Amino acid sequence: MTQFMPPNQPLAHPKQNLRRDYHDQQAPDFRPTTGVSWWRGLVFVPAFLTTFGLIMVFTDFFAMDGLTWFETGLITLIALTFFWISLSVSTVTAGILNLLRPERPRAALNVTPLKTALLVPVYNEDPIEVFGNAAAMLNQLNNAAHVHDFTLFILSDTRDDMIALKECQAFAELRSRMDGRMQVYYRRRADNTDRKVGNLADWVEHWGGGYEAMLVLDADSLMSAEAIIALTDEMSADSSAGLIQSVPQLFGADTLFGRVQQFSNTVYGAVLAEGLAKWADREGNYWGHNAIIRTAAFAASAGLPKLDTFRSKGALILSHDFVEAGLLRRAGWAVRFLPRVKGSYEEVPGNLIDYVRRDRRWCQGNLQHLNILGSKGFHTVTRFHLFHGAMSYLLSPAWFILLAVWAVIGVSAEENVITYFTGDNPQVAWPEIGHANNLFILFFMYGMLLAPKFLGATAIGRTGVSLRDLGGPVQFVFSFVTEIVVSVLFAPILMVQQTLAVARTYLGFKEKWIPQSRHGARYSLLDHVKFHAAETIIGAALVFGMYEGIITLWLSPIAISLLGAVFFSYISGVKLDRFEWTRRQMGTAEVFNAPSIIRAAKRERLRLKRALDEADHVPAE
Repeated sequence: MTQFMPPNQPLAHPKQNLRRDYHDQQAPDFRPTTGVSWWRGLVFVPAFLTTFGLIMVFTDFFAMDGLTWFETGLITLIALTFFWISLSVSTVTAGILNLLRPERPRAALNVTPLKTALLVPVYNEDPIEVFGNAAAMLNQLNNAAHVHDFTLFILSDTRDDMIALKECQAFAELRSRMDGRMQVYYRRRADNTDRKVGNLADWVEHWGGGYEAMLVLDADSLMSAEAIIALTDEMSADSSAGLIQSVPQLFGADTLFGRVQQFSNTVYGAVLAEGLAKWADREGNYWGHNAIIRTAAFAASAGLPKLDTFRSKGALILSHDFVEAGLLRRAGWAVRFLPRVKGSYEEVPGNLIDYVRRDRRWCQGNLQHLNILGSKGFHTVTRFHLFHGAMSYLLSPAWFILLAVWAVIGVSAEENVITYFTGDNPQVAWPEIGHANNLFILFFMYGMLLAPKFLGATAIGRTGVSLRDLGGPVQFVFSFVTEIVVSVLFAPILMVQQTLAVARTYLGFKEKWIPQSRHGARYSLLDHVKFHAAETIIGAALVFGMYEGIITLWLSPIAISLLGAVFFSYISGVKLDRFEWTRRQMGTAEVFNAPSIIRAAKRERLRLKRALDEADHVPAE
């Protein structure tokens, strides 16, 4: 173990028993925010009602000679997929309604000094980026007005000795640069037991007793001083808060796929977050980073046990953040979500393959939550967060089944896949799905999926994002259309990949813990062909069926996407900053009006790179 740490200040961090209720005696009583029931009704009632209405429509559509078990199952799948889409639309609508309300002046916070640790867990990451971001944040904090005491800890789980050596060099450079103005520490564990969960637990158990709060960051996290201070002020003023989460915005994207996610996060994510904050209230969720946590509350209430499942015993809880938020709320602490705290950033995978590989790990962790739903003492909203996380992946197989059925139904009772291969009419009295019905299904499906995007675009200016940050009105419209087109092309590919991820999970594949690639690793054409073989085969089968006249041409958009998966994946990593015109496409504030913390981070990365390069070239004496 390599460490440059302060003296130990231990804090008990017991593992929680999910079969027994638990309440932290230190947690003060609090009441839900006035009106939260109204907001929850505003979001969930329309979602249920519209889903019920759709069930009635499809029941009438299929019930020509009574409903078969297959048709009943099909209607159930349609209802499940539609409810979550409808919930997204109603959440965005609630967010817009809240943004349109006159903003009431907030009462001044009663802030007292809070000793806060900034924790940065790393695992085989680029030290220049990690320590460059850290330097930018510390410099801003050092120059900002606040009453708090901040200390930075780089908590390394790095296995690569060469990267670890660079971490030590970068740490020495950062500590020298701070010159005692801000305390900076570094520790590298000899054994990375329990991954990130174990890394943070190790810090809590050995040094957590010396800090009232910990602001957990990721290796790619970047937060302005204003954002860090705002979260710390809120934690200081709210004695009931166990965790306060900001909304990380994406930055650093310079590829086609990265820009799609970054633009979407900026334009549509803000209103979705606003609606989520209103109905979640003090039963919010946690996304693992860029959040401040009351250290003693976390230590007493959120120690993660190993999980016994049907497939394995003593399994590590992978998507730990959802569960930690639920355990804090179970113990009596509020979990809050503040979408209007700006200046919180994270990076994003640069191409489709890197995104899918990260998504496979997240899929495994979120499906694991289904084993935790029945745990004792969890709040109803916590259980919904856990279920929602699992459903976000299970919806892809549901969509895949529905599209497969649509393809099998074919053009008519005489022209479909079953009759093509068997020569017999199917023993199901399918309704005639003519051009009008196909058109309705296609437009309805894409309309509901795209509705949150259009709604989010109407709220530009109310979410703290100006058109100037998006390149002006003309550029915004062009970027908006481009993002929709590219998202529609990628959506079927991601549907198949998430379906495969679910299958991999239930077949027992264990996804490796690898560093996230944020700038787009380079893959050969053969790599893309292998990775997207399933989509290509499915797309070719659809095109063949259309050519033979047994599959409706209305599935052409999906067939084109799947058949072209290799090409679309290949261009997903194309750099947009090579030319001025492409650099502007789907650009956000970082491109047109970069915040000071992002500019500072880029400067610090360059400065640190020069310093380490010079150190490497100094001849030995």
